[in-house]
Amino acid sequence: MISSAQIPLYEIKANLFKALAHPARIRVLELLAASPDGQAPVSYLLAETGLEASHLSQHLATLRRHGVVTSVRSANTVTYQLAHPKISELLAIARTFLLDSLAESGEQLQLAQELPGEHLGGLGL
Repeated sequence: MISSAQIPLYEIKANLFKALAHPARIRVLELLAASPDGQAPVSYLLAETGLEASHLSQHLATLRRHGVVTSVRSANTVTYQLAHPKISELLAIARTFLLDSLAESGEQLQLAQELPGEHLGGLGL
């Protein structure tokens, strides 16, 4: 059996991105990143995501298992927070990358639409 110290960093990174690979988990992380104190109770996450409690619980468990969030129980309230402040930066970088990509795609689409019809090869665009 391979110890965690023997796993290449690129595999660990891939597992991190797998943990992030669901819109509900990204939404939870964005909510946590946007909260004033960087943490939120499950009741708030439920209300903001609109997920069923069991589904939210599964997503939070995935994020916790991959070390992306941590949780603290106080009486009957469970509060989650980002495990590391750089996760907020990761989300911001992803947002910037995606917005830049969308802007570039939009510019390419606009240029294509401005071409005379005969250059489109009869595609009906």
